[in-house]
Amino acid sequence: MVSAGTYLPFSSHNVLAVILGGGRGTRLFPLTKDRAKPAVPLGGKYRLVDIPISNCINSGLLRIFILTQFNSASLHRHISQSYKFDHFSGGFVEILAAEQTFTDESWYQGTADAVRKNFVHFQNSRFDYMLILSGDQLYRMDYRDILYQHVATKADITVSTIPVAREAVPGFGIMRIDPEERITEFVEKPKDRAVQDAFRLTPEWLERLKLQAGEERFLASMGIYVFSRKALFELLDEVQHDFGKDVIPRALHSRRVCAYVFQGAWEDIGTIRNFFECSLELTGPRPRFNAMDMTAPIFTRPRFLPSSRINGASIENSLVSEGCILNQATLRKSIVGLRSIVGQGTHLERVIMMGSDFYETEASVARHLAQGQPPVGIGENTRIENAIIDKNARVGANCVLALKGNPPDGDYPFHFVRDGILIVPKNGVVPHGTVL
Repeated sequence: MVSAGTYLPFSSHNVLAVILGGGRGTRLFPLTKDRAKPAVPLGGKYRLVDIPISNCINSGLLRIFILTQFNSASLHRHISQSYKFDHFSGGFVEILAAEQTFTDESWYQGTADAVRKNFVHFQNSRFDYMLILSGDQLYRMDYRDILYQHVATKADITVSTIPVAREAVPGFGIMRIDPEERITEFVEKPKDRAVQDAFRLTPEWLERLKLQAGEERFLASMGIYVFSRKALFELLDEVQHDFGKDVIPRALHSRRVCAYVFQGAWEDIGTIRNFFECSLELTGPRPRFNAMDMTAPIFTRPRFLPSSRINGASIENSLVSEGCILNQATLRKSIVGLRSIVGQGTHLERVIMMGSDFYETEASVARHLAQGQPPVGIGENTRIENAIIDKNARVGANCVLALKGNPPDGDYPFHFVRDGILIVPKNGVVPHGTVL
């Protein structure tokens, strides 16, 4: 962590932050059916994109671009309603959606291609360093630390890394570094054990990182990079699709590429199972990612909602957001999002209820009841376990949504199953009396 009196050769005025959120988010489907991956709700009131944006703001970096190309409407709305800087700071959070031009009609072909295709926008901004971030990770980082190391080591590129166990290695880019943090070798998602062994951290590095002697640890890329301006434009001058697969391996031979080792809590929200478990961890008494740490708060859209009304509910290890009504329900290890309504006698266990974008009017309730549909929220005497209830969903009374065993992934009339998790999609309807 950079001390308060440390001179920093960078500031909000010479650093651009770029958040990558242009992928289809297929592994998070159906949560990404109608929204971009960075717009997926998190923790009852946030969005995934709030994490890197908040880290930037807490690090004093106020010039932020978000690159996206799929289902970006809700993300645009969230950004425009959440982040407004004063005229004197020069700060902004701006979305750059993929666009076809007279010279290039293709969409983003990867992380590096997304940055390259927006050079026309970046060249109009003054910056010496570009901080490239992912839009689907859960962590807290003071980016001044990696920027300070980048400048101190005179690096062209700095890759943020994290020590991981062997079982995680096939999912990451893995690297070998010398005593000066310079990356000497990089391999993308190695499956072969013999190849992995060559990248195992040495005893000297284990001691330096204060890890237990004899532990098997490997340095994995977090998908967070710092580029010096000159190196960025020169390396991406030719068509290259991905930073991990193309840019970083090639740059090792011609540029000074260093590793920054991060040792805090960090999760890559890549799959439904990962999203589900990381979200429910927030309900515990000592979550690794503590949203209540006000030394580095998580920012989001300010709302003017009433306090939640709890009518005799039993709540254990759960999060309840603003504007909810819980009527003698039972909640265990669950998250209840904004404006959620839960009926009397209903039992939720390991449930992520994302809430609603609105309060339903009496006329709307009557109209849906006449069509045989329940109101927005969860009806009376319903039991739900191990499930995600997306926004504005209507789950009827006397339902049982609790899958047994290890159900196969599939798309069903009222729900989806992904990674063994039952998902009621956004605006979905589960009729009264449904038993799954």
